[in-house]
Amino acid sequence: MTRAYSVLEIKDLDEESRRITGIASTPKTDRAGDIVMPEGAVFTLPIPFLYQHDSRQPIGHVIEAKVSKKGIEITAEIAKGVHDDVERAWKYIKAGLVRGLSIGFRGIDTEQIPNSWGMIFEKWEWLELSAVTIPANADASIQSIKQYDAAALKAATDAEANPDDTDPAATGKTGRVVKLDEPARDRAKPFVIRSIVRTNQ
Repeated sequence: MTRAYSVLEIKDLDEESRRITGIASTPKTDRAGDIVMPEGAVFTLPIPFLYQHDSRQPIGHVIEAKVSKKGIEITAEIAKGVHDDVERAWKYIKAGLVRGLSIGFRGIDTEQIPNSWGMIFEKWEWLELSAVTIPANADASIQSIKQYDAAALKAATDAEANPDDTDPAATGKTGRVVKLDEPARDRAKPFVIRSIVRTNQ
């Protein structure tokens, strides 16, 4: 399943009926470099409305969808009294903390954008709509930073657990020398700074 992202502009919000109106998709290039043509949508209402693309967290249904060249204007209805997770999602949406909309779909007719990795989806099957916090590209960046931090923390913890290894001269081992002005590729491996030696240029 493919996903495309847009920013949810809540045009109308009805507290009593728990309905929101917004734009689900536009013909502009999305964060993944793709273009999803609104007029190519194939769907049957109601469409599942999920939280964070988690099929275990349905929060309602898309009950109306008006397709035009400018985009797809939707009305979604949030369920009442079902689960605490649904109530939490509704509060986040109302407070503006969750402002992203993401369509989950399957491409039917596609064409590659010239001189690009992106695709144009001329016709596509709309499977679900989700309220999301952070689109996928930003998620990937955060994950890679967390992985790097975990590796560096493990190296630091190991060094503290083995104090005999902290002084290379005492063991006859050669310590790794890292110049901070080296290209990033030469110092990409996580390391722990044990001492700083100043040299005259």
